[in-house]
Amino acid sequence: MDLDPEDVFKDEEDDLDNEFFQQSESSKEYVVYLVDASPKMFNTTCAGNDQKDETHFHTAVSCVAGSLKTQIISRSYDEVAICFFNTREKKNLQDLNGVFVFNVAEREHLDRPTARLIKEFDCIEESFMREIGSQYGIVPGSRENSLYNALWVAQALLRKGSIKTADKRILLFTNEDDPFGSLQDAAKKDMTRTTLQRAKDAQDLGISIELLPLSRPDSEFNVSTFYADLIGLDGEDLAQFMPSASQKLEDMKDQLRKRMFTKRVVRRIEFQIANRLSIELNTYALIRPTVPGAITWLDSVTNHPLKTERSLICEDTGALIQEPPKLFQPYRNENVKFLPEEIAEIKRISPGKLRLLGFKPLSCLKDYYNLRPSTFVYPSDQVKFSSNDTEVCFLNFFASSLLLILYTFIF
Repeated sequence: MDLDPEDVFKDEEDDLDNEFFQQSESSKEYVVYLVDASPKMFNTTCAGNDQKDETHFHTAVSCVAGSLKTQIISRSYDEVAICFFNTREKKNLQDLNGVFVFNVAEREHLDRPTARLIKEFDCIEESFMREIGSQYGIVPGSRENSLYNALWVAQALLRKGSIKTADKRILLFTNEDDPFGSLQDAAKKDMTRTTLQRAKDAQDLGISIELLPLSRPDSEFNVSTFYADLIGLDGEDLAQFMPSASQKLEDMKDQLRKRMFTKRVVRRIEFQIANRLSIELNTYALIRPTVPGAITWLDSVTNHPLKTERSLICEDTGALIQEPPKLFQPYRNENVKFLPEEIAEIKRISPGKLRLLGFKPLSCLKDYYNLRPSTFVYPSDQVKFSSNDTEVCFLNFFASSLLLILYTFIF
C-alpha cells in the first residue's frame, strides 16, 4: 500500500466511500424511553436552597429532552420512541391500558429525533394532565399491570432491525422501587412473576433494559426490592448501581453542553519496532481547520454537474494528440523525460508503515517540522498477525502493552 500524504491527513468525514463511514447504519441505536407517570412522580422534591423545587416527572422529561437534543446533533440516524405508563389515557398499537406512546401514532416503527419532536416534547408538562392524565396502573382488586403493558409495548416498538445491526435499549424512569407494594401475597407474586418474565423475554431478543431511578425525599430508592431482578443485578454490580445511575442522570442533563463527535479511524498503519516485531496502529484526525465546501459547477439548463474534459493539440501541426503526454525536467541544458510510472514512484514517500529508527530528546523536535495537522495514533484493539510463530505473537502483544503504558504515563 502506498502512503499518499494528501489522503493520510485529510478528515475522514470527507471520504464517503470509507468503510467506517458506511458502518454508521450498523452502529445505530433504537431507544424507547419509558417514563413513569404515576401521581408519585408529580410530588415536589426539595432541590436545595439555591435551586427551585421540581418534580421527578420534570427531571425525567428534562433528561429525555437533553438526550434527544444530543442525538439530533451527534447521532441523527438513531431512532427513538417516548412512552408514558401509569396514564389515564392510552395510545398504543396493542390497545393496552395505562400506556401512552407520545411520538408514534398509526405506524409500527420508531422515529428519528427531529426539531419538531423536541419542541412538542418540551411542552408536554403543560398539557400532560389535561390530555394524557396520571393514575396508578397497579391497584388492589384489579388485574391491570401498567408496567407489564409498558414493557410489552416497548418490545413491540423495538422489533425492527436485527441485533447485529443495531443496539436496542429501553430506558426506564421511575421513583417507585416497589411497583407491586400495594398488592397482597398471591396477586403480588403473580404480577411480579409475569412482569419479570416479560422483561426476560425482551432481553432474550437482544433488548437491554436500563433503570434510571429517582429517589423520593422521604426514602432512598431501593433497587433490591424489585428492579434488581428485572435488570439482572447481583453482587458487586448491585452495590455500585445507585452511584452509577445517579451519574448517568447527571450526564443526560449535561451532555448537550459538549458537542460530541464520533472519532472514526482515518487509517490503520503498521508500526515496525524491530525485526519480526510490529503492532498495528489506528490514526485519528482530532483537529482540522474549517474550510469552505468544494464548488460544483452546474449546467444552467439541466442543472446537472458539469464534467471537465481536456484535449491536447500539437503546437506545430494542430493535430489532436492521442498519446499520453511525456513529462520532463530541465537539467543542465537538457530535458530529462519521465514516464507516468516514474513520477508516481517519485511521489511515493514510503510504504504504509511506520518504522522505529531510534530515539532523540524532545528538544530536537522543531515546530517547523509539522507540515500538516497532526494525527493521533493509538494501538489497535484488533491486531492481525501474519505469522503463526508463538514467539512473534508474544512480542507483538508485549509491544502493544508497552505502548499503552507509555500513553498512560504521558497523558
